[in-house]
Amino acid sequence: MPSAFEFPTPTPLGYFAALVADDDGLPLLEAATAIAQDEYPEMDVQEVLGDVDQLLARVRRRCDDATDPLQRLRALNQFFFRDMGFGGNVNNYYDPDNSYLNAVLRTRRGIPITLGVLWLELAQGLGLKARGVNFPGHFMVKVNLPNGQVVIDPFTGQSLSREDLSERLEPYKRRNGLVDDFDVPVGLYLQAAPSREILSRMLRNLKEIHRTQEDWLRLIAVQDRLLVLLPDAWTEYRDRGLAWAEMGDARLAVSDLEIYIAHTDDALDRDAMDRRLQELRRALN
Repeated sequence: MPSAFEFPTPTPLGYFAALVADDDGLPLLEAATAIAQDEYPEMDVQEVLGDVDQLLARVRRRCDDATDPLQRLRALNQFFFRDMGFGGNVNNYYDPDNSYLNAVLRTRRGIPITLGVLWLELAQGLGLKARGVNFPGHFMVKVNLPNGQVVIDPFTGQSLSREDLSERLEPYKRRNGLVDDFDVPVGLYLQAAPSREILSRMLRNLKEIHRTQEDWLRLIAVQDRLLVLLPDAWTEYRDRGLAWAEMGDARLAVSDLEIYIAHTDDALDRDAMDRRLQELRRALN
């Protein structure tokens, strides 16, 4: 007979939902690690967190209480990018494993956001005032030091000047008409990203990979997490509904598209999705 103190093990999605239920104290590293449970169901999240703790213990031994923030930053970058060899997976950028922290720890290869999440955990563990930055097209990390701010590309470990950042922004600004009178200072693109935004960016990276590969089952698993994370992201209901349609499940597709149509403000897309919804309803009859 089960003990009164035994509780059912949560599903991976339920575990993720509990982690992201509240913005206060949202554990970024743990929630980011948990994303990999869909692909690696036997993965022990706490074991992965323990591996990161071991890395932190190693880099802490290179610093002491008297080490100033700039020296701690230099020690961390030497350890992370050079000694441990973490860096961007330039040969297979769109490999889904680049989005799973357990795989990134094993291969030491990833994409900017997963490398950035690991780097941030170590930086904050060293007492550095480090935050993630949802820079257009490329996740960054930044550290506030007594004498100014340092912005780092976690894909390469390179520190970026204002000129470097402005140059990287140019294509984005041109595409979005943010030139001349509509231009805005670089600093506005360097706002600290909340943990929920970092997680949504990780998931949307995976979503795009699975959509491109037409891997609908994996795409739906990612959408489930996105809707737990962002319950008012109505376009995610649309996209999950379309994925269910591709899977041949008209009932679930209809349910999601009905939610989207009831909430969207995009009249043109609402009309297009309403036509798709009618097709799916006919398929059910």
